[in-house]
Parts: sequence; structure tokens; C-alpha cells
Amino acid sequence: MSKKVLVVDDEQSIVTLLKYNLEQAGYEVVTALDGQDGKQKAIEEKPDLIVLDLMLPKMDGIEVCKQLRQEQIQTPIIMLTARDDEFDKVLGLELGADDYMTKPFSPREVVARAKAILRRTKQAEVIAPEEADEDHSFKVGDVKVFPDQYEAYYKDKQLDLTPKEFELLLYLVENKGRVLTRDQLLQAVWNYDFAGDTRIVDVHISHIREKIEENTKKPLYIKTIRGLGYKMEQPKKD
Repeated sequence: MSKKVLVVDDEQSIVTLLKYNLEQAGYEVVTALDGQDGKQKAIEEKPDLIVLDLMLPKMDGIEVCKQLRQEQIQTPIIMLTARDDEFDKVLGLELGADDYMTKPFSPREVVARAKAILRRTKQAEVIAPEEADEDHSFKVGDVKVFPDQYEAYYKDKQLDLTPKEFELLLYLVENKGRVLTRDQLLQAVWNYDFAGDTRIVDVHISHIREKIEENTKKPLYIKTIRGLGYKMEQPKKD
């Protein structure tokens, strides 16, 4: 069964171009030309991925993303913008977008990133944690990650993570005790050169800390290594 992609952009030429290229890659494509229609189709059509323009009539892409996440719709989102604006980029990612592309872009690059995101978010058959093979999970303190099930738990409660947050947490847990630079994390999790955009890592680290740290100002799990990056640690017992 082919994956479904929702393309939301007010430029008909871009919609047509992306629709053609995504369909050629084997995806089913649904389209919308404004933010309100885009949000509605995101709810009704239940796409596997959303390609969302930032500047849209009726409701901009930031607001669409914000409202979808508030309604607990965690569909991966690639945001598009004509503005190479660092503030917009960080804001979009803070609100739950998974990737970000600046126009003009190559349709092939959009397809490549769509494939990468959908490949990473492909769900294995759901298996309860207690039924999973211990060799296929990673544990640090009260944090447990199941890569095959695409699930993570803190104190036996399942975490509500975006795809990028999950990938980042998994990489940190897999590399417990190692200092990882922001550039290393960008390369490992985002799979392409995001040079100069290391704030993206900080935003996602902050989101993860909110979900696994009792006190985000004094984190026990994800330590900031000043001037270098981050390190996942086994919390010390009192």
C-alpha cells in the first residue's frame, strides 16, 4: 500500500511539480492551496507525511503546524519557505516540524527527504515492551528505547515524541557516555549537511528534556558539555 503525502502550498505551479514528482516516486498525493484546507485534509486524509509551505492564505504554515501538534497529530512535517530566515526555521521546528527547506529547491531533494523521513518513521508491528527482546532495546536509568517498535518510555510511560525527537533520543542512548558535538548529531539524525543550523539540535534537546527530566535546569540524563555538545549519562543514585 503506497504512502500518502499531503502537499500544502498556495503556488499552483509548486503543487503541480511536487505532486508529479512524488507520484513518480510511488506516493499517493493529496493537495491543498491554503492553510485551513490543509489542516482539514491533514485530519481527514490521515497522510503519512505533510509538505507544508510557511506562507499560506487563511492560516499560515506555523499556525497549521501548531494546531496539528496541539491536537496530538504527530504526522511528520517538512516545512517550505521562500525566506531563508533563521527565526522562522527555529520557530517551525520548535512547533514540531521535522524538516525545513528553503525555496527554490529541487523536487528531487524533496522526494529524497520525504523518503528518508518515511523510512525512519516506518512502524514495525506494535509489541508491548515486556514482550520485546531485550537485545532490541536500550536502557539508561528510567529511559527505555525500542528501535524496532519506534517507541520510547520514561518510568514505564510511553513518551509522545516527534520522529526527529525519537531519532535524536535513540542516538543519544546508543552513544551513552560519549560527548557528541552538535555537528555530529546533525549528521547522524538529519542525514545531510545542516551546517550552521546547530540551534536545531538545541531545540530538539530541549523538547526531549521536558519529557524525561524532572528538572530541566538540572538535567540528570542529557548533560550539556559547554563548548562541545551533549552527552547522555546514567543518572547517579542519591
